[in-house]
Amino acid sequence: MGFFRIDNIAFTVLGYAVSYLELFGLITGTIAVILSAYANLWSWIIGIVNVILSFFLFYQVQLYPDMFLQVFFFVTNILGWWRWANPGEGEADLHRELKVSWMDRRQLIVTVSVGLLGTIAMTLFAKNLNAWLPTIFSKPSASPFLDSFITVMSILATLYMVQKKIECWIIWVLIDVVATYVYYIRDIKFYSIQYFVLTIIAAFAVWNWMKEYRGYRNITA
Repeated sequence: MGFFRIDNIAFTVLGYAVSYLELFGLITGTIAVILSAYANLWSWIIGIVNVILSFFLFYQVQLYPDMFLQVFFFVTNILGWWRWANPGEGEADLHRELKVSWMDRRQLIVTVSVGLLGTIAMTLFAKNLNAWLPTIFSKPSASPFLDSFITVMSILATLYMVQKKIECWIIWVLIDVVATYVYYIRDIKFYSIQYFVLTIIAAFAVWNWMKEYRGYRNITA
């Protein structure tokens, strides 16, 4: 299990020690997001490897909501792969995969409401983990509010990504900005750099998915 320890160092850059766990988590995470931006089915497969690595990393830096989030990601990566590969009637694009689409008004209202209430509830949960389960969580949760925001909004963004909703990428932009800051102050700076890059990729993905959506109208015209 030495590979999964954060003190198993791959190399040092400007005095910052990069573990193998953080390094390969960064590589697999970046590849998965780039593939997602191009609506590539393989993004879900690479994502499974990334969430396993991230689970061990976040546990060791006391970002417990983020750690629990990886369990959700593991399941949704499997579901996402199946959903994209098996579109329903009228949902397929030219590659016989699920089309991109926009949310309706009801989904937008639900997203804002669940995001707000879920973040508050998760924050309270994260703050009490150390008191409830001290043998497992020996240290208090770090940045519980921001970490909870990342967790709750990532769940929503992932659910909408499974359905190929364009707004999922707008949510990812917000998440990635917050994550860039949180991971920097928790001293996992390579993950911080990664999420800065992911912010740019997510912004590109918004544009690219919108472009693909407009392309459907040109085909049917």
